[in-house]
Amino acid sequence: MALQVYNTLTRRLEPFQPLAPPWVKMYVCGPTVYDRAHIGHAMSAIVFDVIRRYLQYRGYRVVHVMNFTDVDDKIIQRAHALGVNPFDLAQQYIDEWFDHVRALNLLPAHYYPRVSLIIPQIIDMVQGLIEKGYAYEVDGDVYYRVRRFPHYGELSGRDVDEMRAGARIAVDERKEDPLDFALWKAAKPGEPAWESPWGPGRPGWHIECSAMSYYFLGEQIDIHGGGTDLIFPHHENEIAQSEAFTGKRPFARYWIHNGMLQLRGEKMSKSLGNLITVADFLAEHEADVLRLVVLSSHYRKPLGFDDKVVEDARRGLERLRRALRPSRGTLTEGEAVDALVEQVAQAREGFVAAMDDDFNTAGALGHVFTLVRAINTARDAGVGGEPFAQAVATLLELTHTLGLELHAESTVVADAVPFIELLVEVRSALRREKQWALADTIRDRLAQMGVVLEDTPQGTLWRWA
Repeated sequence: MALQVYNTLTRRLEPFQPLAPPWVKMYVCGPTVYDRAHIGHAMSAIVFDVIRRYLQYRGYRVVHVMNFTDVDDKIIQRAHALGVNPFDLAQQYIDEWFDHVRALNLLPAHYYPRVSLIIPQIIDMVQGLIEKGYAYEVDGDVYYRVRRFPHYGELSGRDVDEMRAGARIAVDERKEDPLDFALWKAAKPGEPAWESPWGPGRPGWHIECSAMSYYFLGEQIDIHGGGTDLIFPHHENEIAQSEAFTGKRPFARYWIHNGMLQLRGEKMSKSLGNLITVADFLAEHEADVLRLVVLSSHYRKPLGFDDKVVEDARRGLERLRRALRPSRGTLTEGEAVDALVEQVAQAREGFVAAMDDDFNTAGALGHVFTLVRAINTARDAGVGGEPFAQAVATLLELTHTLGLELHAESTVVADAVPFIELLVEVRSALRREKQWALADTIRDRLAQMGVVLEDTPQGTLWRWA
């Protein structure tokens, strides 16, 4: 089956057909850097990291752009409250974001544009929209004519007339229509400003992504991503700006939106005071725990988050790592080997089928854990050599495609084997000398590390729990 992607614009699954295969141009809206990133930001970043990884696994060559909004009302207000320069504040959180990129094993985007560095490009686009009749200037502000764009509302499924009738829009008598939105804002005292044909000012929020996408990826792109909270008005306005400026439709071939993270049944928000920062989470948990939390749910659904979900992910990570334990068996032929080889093939086939179904990571993980069970069963049956090594290699291949980092644990486990065997020998010697307390101490400490000892007439055997 070909890769199927749910397109928010058309509200249906569609075959994935990029504009110029094997290239895929992907733009993802990044954070507004006025505060520390929270796990909701990390969730979205992980979702699109996995999408990118899987597209690359399928042979596509992805060009990935993610922006930073470093000019915004929230940044200005927070900087004033703290008595710092807005750009210094933004840079602080941009630097912290890159720390998170490394910690969360996110593939770095190829380009990280920020508003403050593309002002000339933004001005060019605003001027172009004015010249085409889609925008107008009033007292140094520039507004977009919503009704001039006939397709406005298609992405969000909203009717323009109904929006006007029921909208809570601040009244501005200077605007031709209450729905018109700002492309450029005239300078105000104490705010960053740049010279423009309409006087000093700064960009509105929505124009930045249209300008960044156009100048880094061209007139049309394959994937535009972000959270569902951005569908309206941000992404709706992006379509209106970009398609009006270039005259090309569609601006983005596929609109992909991730659901929101909900903390114990409530959407995370500053007003509720229930935000968990990425730094706070990583101080207590491994990065792969958060990735497994995200992978265990479909990206389009709201993601419930609580201690149980985190603990389940932690245990799942342990199961994955334990599957990498080396085998002490020597069987390379027979029924047990044939069963393992078959399970490996089925796991890979099932993994691809799940991911081809709109990046169904939860389904893909199900096949990964089926493979884990098959590997553990084969190890217990004495399978070793190349068949076992190939099974483990497949497990690493599939988990790596999901962005999980399991290699280091495999090395640790392998390195531990000689020491475990030495402790087993010491314990056997202690038992022969009837030093039962010391022997039991060794057994108990090994059990805490996941090593189970079995005393048999032939001697003491050990295995991973």
